[in-house]
Amino acid sequence: MSQGNRIIIADDHPLVRGALKQALAGAVDGADIVECGTLQDVTAALAGQSTDLILLDLTMPGVRGFSGLLYMRAQHPEIPVVVVSANEEHDTIRRSIKLGASGFIPKTTPVETMRQAIGLILQGETWIPADVNMNAKDDSSTADIMQRLASLTPQQVRVLMMLSEGLLNKQIAYELSVSEATIKAHVSAILQKLGVDSRTQAVIAASKIETAPRTEEGAAGA
Repeated sequence: MSQGNRIIIADDHPLVRGALKQALAGAVDGADIVECGTLQDVTAALAGQSTDLILLDLTMPGVRGFSGLLYMRAQHPEIPVVVVSANEEHDTIRRSIKLGASGFIPKTTPVETMRQAIGLILQGETWIPADVNMNAKDDSSTADIMQRLASLTPQQVRVLMMLSEGLLNKQIAYELSVSEATIKAHVSAILQKLGVDSRTQAVIAASKIETAPRTEEGAAGA
């Protein structure tokens, strides 16, 4: 197996992180495994440090639906991201891969299968459950909004996440340590890229491809 890898586990449930860490210990010899419970933690862990793999939950503080995946793929395109989720809907799995994930591992996956999947992904391959048909098509409106969301810059993804949380421009500016004018410019760019006229429409557009956060959290905590 691979040696000397630095791997980030991003999940807000300590028990899940512990189980994933155990799985990684059997898949990757001598790996430096970093545990993160929020998107902010992940961002800090990535700062100035080479990372070989991110295991990312779809729902945790700072992340909603596919926003965390979009942000990581835009900010760090060189790092493979694997979604590890309690949501096993085939639509969710297909969309994760189409948005740039290198794999999708359901949390119910047996540990040995999980280890094999992680080993393959570290070798540059993609892994999804065998029963998922990647040729199934999204409806045209969903496919269009996915393409539009994928065109956002990392900072625009962050702003859209915060818009989805109901934050005002001045609150977003404070959180991101930039001027309110900068946030207004980001919002204008987001509206243009998504082809909508208002912040509300942007949030609705983004939510159309999201998984249900309650389902994710409830299942993950089970």
